[in-house]
Amino acid sequence: MTDLPTDPRLLEVLDSLYARQPENQIRPRLEPTRRLVEYMGSPQENFKIVHITGTNGKTSTARIIERLLREHGLRTGRLTSPHLVHFNERIALDGEAVSDQRIIDAFEENESLMDLVDSELEEQGEPPLTFFEAMTALAFHIFSDAPIDVLVLEVGIGGEWDATNVADADVAVFTTIALDHQKTLGNTVEEIANTKSGIIKPKSIVVSSTQQKSVESILRARAENEFLMADMEFRLSEVEPDGYGTRFSLTGLWQQYPLLWMPIIGQHQAENAATAIAATEAFLGRGIADEVIRSAMADALTPGRMQVVSKEPLVVLDGAHNAAGLASFRTSLQFHFGSPKAIGVVGMLGDKDVWSGARELAGVFDHLILTTAPGSRGLPALELADVFSSEGVEVEDIEDDFWQAYEQAIRLGQKTNKPVFVTGSLYLVGAVLERLQMQDKEDIAE
Repeated sequence: MTDLPTDPRLLEVLDSLYARQPENQIRPRLEPTRRLVEYMGSPQENFKIVHITGTNGKTSTARIIERLLREHGLRTGRLTSPHLVHFNERIALDGEAVSDQRIIDAFEENESLMDLVDSELEEQGEPPLTFFEAMTALAFHIFSDAPIDVLVLEVGIGGEWDATNVADADVAVFTTIALDHQKTLGNTVEEIANTKSGIIKPKSIVVSSTQQKSVESILRARAENEFLMADMEFRLSEVEPDGYGTRFSLTGLWQQYPLLWMPIIGQHQAENAATAIAATEAFLGRGIADEVIRSAMADALTPGRMQVVSKEPLVVLDGAHNAAGLASFRTSLQFHFGSPKAIGVVGMLGDKDVWSGARELAGVFDHLILTTAPGSRGLPALELADVFSSEGVEVEDIEDDFWQAYEQAIRLGQKTNKPVFVTGSLYLVGAVLERLQMQDKEDIAE
């Protein structure tokens, strides 16, 4: 992901953070982060925590929980990753990305402590703090300094050894667990579930989306407090597409919520919303007033997830980037758009299971354009085309430059009146969003 031009000092701070080991190369350790936050005065202990893990839907679920809590008058923080366009998106106060100055101040106040931990690690023959370890600790400082009442905290990768896990969850939330990041987390859903279950602490109330039975058993065994499960303690029903959004009903933990509407597309997003509402109920210890839940849900947004950015032609961006996510994407097309004859722009990362992803997209698009997702991890379009062809997926065009691929799709959509969908990678979606934002600024300037 890239950063828009911003405060020169913030760019220096980000350069320093990005020089560390990148977040996709997780180190299975907690001690360095724990040591850093202890030196900082344990800022993560100064607010309540709703901690979220799972394979897909974490950010959407986090955003909905945060919006619901904010509607209750609580001062909220939200930490999610990765960002789509601007680094500041990761760290939100009261639903808005933090200012450049807050990040600069946190870095400058704690730079010497990060250097101290780096030195101690070096003496022990350990690598220095990673990007994600340092960023997480700085975010905790920002939230404590704000101050906030509650932090909605998304894991980076996994759970047990994720840097965010130095915080203790009041509510531990699990979206559906599937295969992803196998090199780091394990080759089976059970191994992955074991790692993700590490966010459950002795006091945590656990709220989970629907899981495979083996995964559910692992989570139940780890939980020492209440365990609240979709289709058991709370139940989703009457899910229907409604305009550029979704309507659904929910039997919650405390009460019924009939015919809620949110401006978010997809049946899987209704499932995420159900989990988010149940998690909010669990945190509050009560049901949610009708006017509160309807106002919050009508204002809930999930950028880069089935996001409509144009209506003529219809253009939808979705950051699905693994087999389970792309299966949900395919289902959403059928559910919300009636399986239209569509144009697809797809780019993926080389460290993902692109073969399974290709199989999920078989037969989805009437015209498929493959491109290279921006960044060093993007799989070259020609190599991606070889994978898709080997899985029997017909590829109409290959365009290495993502923006040229996007513009080609738009021209074709305008000519044929077919919708355009961009998917396969959050990095691709983020890059497209950045260009669109730049275009909007140029239009306004004119």
